[in-house]
Amino acid sequence: MSKVNSQTISNSDDRYLPGDPNCPICGGLGYYRVDVPVGHPDFGKVKICACRKNQIQKQIKDRLFAMSNLDELSHLTFENFKPRGRIGLGPLQADTLERAYNHAQQFARSLKGWLLIQGYYGCGKTHLAAAVANYAVSMDINTLFITVPDLLDTLRYSYSDPDATFEERFEEIRNVPLLIMDDFGTQNATPWAQEKLFQILNFRYINKLPLVITTNLSLEEIEGRIRSRLLDPDLVTHVHIYAPDYRQPTDDTGHPSLSSLGLLNNLTFGNFSLRKNEKISKDDLQRLERAFQGARKYAESPEGWIVFTGIYGSGKTHLAAAIANYRSGLGFSPLFISVPDFLDHLRATFNPNSTTSYDRLFDEVRKSSLLILDDLGTQSMTPWVREKLYQLFNHRYYAELPTVITSAESLDEMDQRIRSRMLDGRLCTIFAITVPDYRGGGRKTKRR
Repeated sequence: MSKVNSQTISNSDDRYLPGDPNCPICGGLGYYRVDVPVGHPDFGKVKICACRKNQIQKQIKDRLFAMSNLDELSHLTFENFKPRGRIGLGPLQADTLERAYNHAQQFARSLKGWLLIQGYYGCGKTHLAAAVANYAVSMDINTLFITVPDLLDTLRYSYSDPDATFEERFEEIRNVPLLIMDDFGTQNATPWAQEKLFQILNFRYINKLPLVITTNLSLEEIEGRIRSRLLDPDLVTHVHIYAPDYRQPTDDTGHPSLSSLGLLNNLTFGNFSLRKNEKISKDDLQRLERAFQGARKYAESPEGWIVFTGIYGSGKTHLAAAIANYRSGLGFSPLFISVPDFLDHLRATFNPNSTTSYDRLFDEVRKSSLLILDDLGTQSMTPWVREKLYQLFNHRYYAELPTVITSAESLDEMDQRIRSRMLDGRLCTIFAITVPDYRGGGRKTKRR
C-alpha cells in the first residue's frame, strides 16, 4: 500500500477525520491507495479503509440505538419477565403468557422469521419485544426497536433532515438486521402511512429479514396486504397473550377495575336457586329452568348473544355473573359491567384529568372477547346514550362477538335499532324469566 500524506493528516483536526486517527493503514483519512504497478486493475483506485467501515457501522448502530430509546427500556429483559404472570392469573391466561415468553426467547436466539405478539394493553407484549431487542444488542446486532407512530414520524422528519435524505433513512430502517415494531395499529392510518408500512414489511417479507410486531388489533383489523404476510405460517410465529393489563387494579377475576364482577364472584351455578319449593306456577318454573340450562350451556362455549329479561330479583344477574365466574375459572376473564356504570365511565373520560382516553375505554368494551352487560335499560336514554349503546351493539353484532345481556325492560321498550339485533334468531337467544322477586319485594308484572 502507498504511504498516506502525513503532512495532510497532521494539519487536520482529528474530529473531522472520517477514519480512526490511530489507524496504521490510512492514518485517519478513511481511505488508501494500493501500491500496485501501472496497468494493474487497482492502480490509482482509492480503497475505503476497514477503520472507516467500522466507524460507519458504529454511527449506524448508535443512531439506531438512539432512535430505539433502548436506554429507557434496558430494564426490560427476559430475566425479569414473569413467565406465568402475577399471582391470581387464570391458568389458561398464564399459559398464553408463558407460551409467548418461550417463543420470544427462541426468536431472540435464532433471529429467524417473524414474531407476531397480540394482546391487550399492559399484557406484557412490549416487555417481551424489548427483551428481544436488548438481547440482540448485547450480541452486537444492529437493532431498531420503535413504536409504529414514532417510526412514521422519523420518516416524515427525514424530509427536512440535513443529515440524511428520506431515501437513506427509509433504506436504513427497512434493511436493519433486526426490526421491532411496537404498537402496530396505533398509527394514523393515512394512505401515505399505510403505503410506507407495507413497503417496509413487504421488503422484509421478500428478503426474509427478522421482524417482531406487537399489536392489540385483531388480524381482521389489519390492512389486507399486510395481513396476508402475517398469515404466512412458514415465516410468522403468532402468539396471543390473553392476560389483563398488569398496571391496572384488578378484581378477583384479574380483569381491570371497569369490571364489577368482583362484587358478584360468589354467584355461581352451584348456588343458583331453581325455587322449586316456592309457590310459583309451573310455567314460570319451567322458564326459569330453561334460562338456567341455557346459561350453563352458554358458559361452556360462549357463541352469539344470550339475553335474560325479568324483573329485579328474578335471577337474571345471578345467571349472567355465573357465566362470568365459570369462564374466569377456566382462565378467560370476561368483562362484566353494569350499563349505567359503563356510561358513567365513558362520561368521566371527557374530564381533562382522566388517565384513560375515551377511545381506549370504548374500544375495551366494544372488542371484549366476552362482554356481559347487566341492567340494560335503566340508564337515562339521552340521544348521546342511545348512540353510544347502538355503536356498541352494532359493532358486536356484525363482529358476532359473544355477549350476555340482562334487562328489566321488555324488548318493546328498547331502542328499535338494538331490538332488531336482539331479535335476530341466528345470533341471539332470549330467555324471559317470569318468576317473582325471590327477595319478596317485587311483583311479577312489574317492569322498570
